Amino acid sequence: MNTILHLGLGSFHRAHQAVYVHQLRELTGKHWSIAAGNLRPDMLDTIAALQAQSGAYTLETITPQGERSYTRITSIERVISYQDDLAPLVAVGADPATRIISFTVTEAGYYLDDQNRLDWVTFPDLRADLDAVKAGRAGHSIYGGLVTLLRARMHAKAGAITLMNCDNLRHNGDRSRGGLLQFIEALGDSALLTWVTTNTTSPNAMVDRITPRPTPEVAARVKAATGQSDPAALMGESFIQWVIEDNFIAGRPDWEKVGVEMVQSVQAHEEAKIRLLNATHSCIAWAGTLAGLQYIHEGTHHPAIRKMAYDYVTDDAIPVLMPCPINLEKYRDVVLDRFGNPAIADTNQRVAMDAFSKIPGMIAPTIRDKLAQSGSSSASIRSVAMLPALFLAYLQRWHQGSIPYTYQDQAMDTAAAHAICSASDPIAAYAADPTLWGELASDPRLIQALRDAYARVQAFIQAYGA
Repeated sequence: MNTILHLGLGSFHRAHQAVYVHQLRELTGKHWSIAAGNLRPDMLDTIAALQAQSGAYTLETITPQGERSYTRITSIERVISYQDDLAPLVAVGADPATRIISFTVTEAGYYLDDQNRLDWVTFPDLRADLDAVKAGRAGHSIYGGLVTLLRARMHAKAGAITLMNCDNLRHNGDRSRGGLLQFIEALGDSALLTWVTTNTTSPNAMVDRITPRPTPEVAARVKAATGQSDPAALMGESFIQWVIEDNFIAGRPDWEKVGVEMVQSVQAHEEAKIRLLNATHSCIAWAGTLAGLQYIHEGTHHPAIRKMAYDYVTDDAIPVLMPCPINLEKYRDVVLDRFGNPAIADTNQRVAMDAFSKIPGMIAPTIRDKLAQSGSSSASIRSVAMLPALFLAYLQRWHQGSIPYTYQDQAMDTAAAHAICSASDPIAAYAADPTLWGELASDPRLIQALRDAYARVQAFIQAYGA
């Protein structure tokens, strides 16, 4: 049997990639299985629950009409316990039967700046991870972890392997591969660098399925519907999509038999998803929080918030993506329908996180493209400017300690964020932040557009704010 080793055993993997592998096994037989674990001591309770159930769990799916269905997913055959030396993961990674190492990482977890260079200054934990690997210890970033696994595979002469992203990083295969090679160069391991260059591929991919954090209510519904007590149960929307570039060096499952789109280039799908779905999701989460709402569906049905999201996509995102093989107007409407599903109960807290990665990755590209397309007028980015303006208002509430939940942002420099909010001109300070804006930092057109948008955000807060 062929093995996929997955790093990052979170809800999204179990509601997405593991589902496709399960469906294929049901259709064609158990030719592939998943072994999964984490590079850090995360989600220990979930891992223990999965181990007690031999990797099986129940997935609840919900349509926009509120219809629920339940599937027992059995594609994860090995749930790997966490060890600081990563020895159990290394053993699987060095097994010749392992043909793919896949991973789900947040945007900030790749430690890349706007030039796709590893940002050693902003992320001291990345430098610490490099030092650990140099000292012969296991790495726990995605790069240090992969180096630990791939070194063992190289020494075991276990053969070539595909490195496959399952996350929202734009151009994820290309960019993560670039980061990995830079990490190995900094490590000074020329033999590994040559081996990785020759014996691995990194296909770009686009993934999509809304998967909220599991709640006790999910397990209760699973128990009522199936009779099974399942502490590892989770829930996702009925919509699911996976588009992968067919660039696998050591074989792959026949995923096209279960609806995966195997393509030569994923770029059009990727850009549509990141700009029309991911950026819109964040817009609704930030605005919803400012309006005192808890859930994404509440903001989606709020007329003023829905208009912000709709106008952003229609006025600015779609024009810079044309021509496009995808019907973007239809895609926009499907996205808003999905976000409006109350049964998903996705929280603003989950979607609002990591803005210091999301703005440069999901929002700033549309601002740059629209300015290039339309010239020097700040009015040309009027609609898209609402999104970062919403986050600035959100950030100021965080600065004041008045966000009603814990805000998590791996890429945010806390001191720098507080300094933006306490500056004499917070908008100018915000527009000058290089982490957020790269070469756009302090652009007069950006500053003016943010001033105008921020005034509209304040009017929104005055009318609807909590």
